[in-house]
Amino acid sequence: MRLLKDRRAGDSVERGGAVVTGAGQGLGREIAIRLALDGFTVHVTDVDGARAAAVAYEIEQLSPGHYGRPCSAFASTLDVRDAAACRAAAASTVERTGTLEVWVNNAGVFYTGPVWDVTPEQRQLMFEVNAHGTINGSLAALETMRPATHGHVVNIASLAGLVGVPGEGLYSATKHAVLGFSISALGDLRAAGFRHINISCVCPDGMWTPMLYDKLEDPHASLSFSGALLKPEDVAERVLDVVHKPRAVTALPAWRGVQVRLLDQLPGLSVRLMPAILQISRWQQAAIARRRHGTTAPPHS
Repeated sequence: MRLLKDRRAGDSVERGGAVVTGAGQGLGREIAIRLALDGFTVHVTDVDGARAAAVAYEIEQLSPGHYGRPCSAFASTLDVRDAAACRAAAASTVERTGTLEVWVNNAGVFYTGPVWDVTPEQRQLMFEVNAHGTINGSLAALETMRPATHGHVVNIASLAGLVGVPGEGLYSATKHAVLGFSISALGDLRAAGFRHINISCVCPDGMWTPMLYDKLEDPHASLSFSGALLKPEDVAERVLDVVHKPRAVTALPAWRGVQVRLLDQLPGLSVRLMPAILQISRWQQAAIARRRHGTTAPPHS
């Protein structure tokens, strides 16, 4: 099923409006760039408005995208914890572009430690941004997409949304909430007869973004380094694939998705194996730290 309808002008393709939250750096920036190159007019949003504006400017300076159309973007400050602000972002996207085709919920925060050591303030912030923020963005997008009868919400979750993660338990809880909400909402859409509105979750393994830059020496974050440490640009490419071919859940890499789902199906075995898994992950984390030689930020940080 093809979600997007091209609006052609000569050889160029205009796909309509797309919103990306948390797009001031890291994965969000990479997603925004690829959507612009693919023909979308991208509304770059971030709680840090200056970062969002810088990314939008960067996009506008890019060479014409894949279809010969100049890249187009604009920016605004958005705190996804504010449901009214999310609705306003959706409305301004429609006002500027005529349509809202894609909304990517990427904004997130990450704190580690045993669940009893995470402060109440940190716990609240993770749930407000990661879970409630995703819900706010999704509902704001659906408010526009349902009358239009088409559109696509892409929620950036995590492998931590597919299995319990010691040391990242509360973060994992927020990502489980994202998966539960997204799949349930997609079911609601189908039950209501909306066949051309999609909700997809992308669940990447640990990724070298600002969220992990200061976690190389944090033993509680070791499981984020236990698989394939992904590059945000590679994940963004897969997000673009999902935009064009909706899928309820996509794990990255696929083999890690199989691995964590197996552990999730055997919780007793998973808990018994966890001390050994944690030890191996800390060795892997230490090896990555040695290779980095203290360099923790890529050029675009």
